[in-house]
Amino acid sequence: MSSEHDNIKRKDLKVGVITVSDTRDFDTDKGGKAVITHLQEIDIPVDKEHYMIVKDDQEAIREGIQKLLNQQVDAIITTGGTGVAKRDVTIEVVKSIIDKEMEGFGEIFRFLSYTEDVGPRAILSRALCGTKDNTVIFSIPGSVGAVKLAMEKLITQQIHHIVHELNK
Repeated sequence: MSSEHDNIKRKDLKVGVITVSDTRDFDTDKGGKAVITHLQEIDIPVDKEHYMIVKDDQEAIREGIQKLLNQQVDAIITTGGTGVAKRDVTIEVVKSIIDKEMEGFGEIFRFLSYTEDVGPRAILSRALCGTKDNTVIFSIPGSVGAVKLAMEKLITQQIHHIVHELNK
């Protein structure tokens, strides 16, 4: 279901990618690399200075997001730290930063996750999208399956349109 409002390329986007993990590094970060690959497929390159790995720590996540906001990126995609374990605090940090939440993103992501990926385990999935000033922030789980689902079915389909709406 597409319309004239869908992902029409309106401008070159600057996108930041943050992997939240206590165990991943740039060699083992499959989720972050998958996000970058999906963006490249729709002609959005991610500059090296806009890609980072931060610990599952509220202050580290906040500092990473703030750094990208200060660089005036159009969008930030965080991956990881969205589960229900005590160390999973990405959603809490992002909620404390955003001005507006787009609840439909998490709802649709969980629906797709349920129907196309993990079945009832989707109830454990916390995904979020919101805005801070003129930047859209997506927070998605870190598994490659979740990244593929979020990027192919949602983010790459709407990122240009959301950024356009934030800047009109």
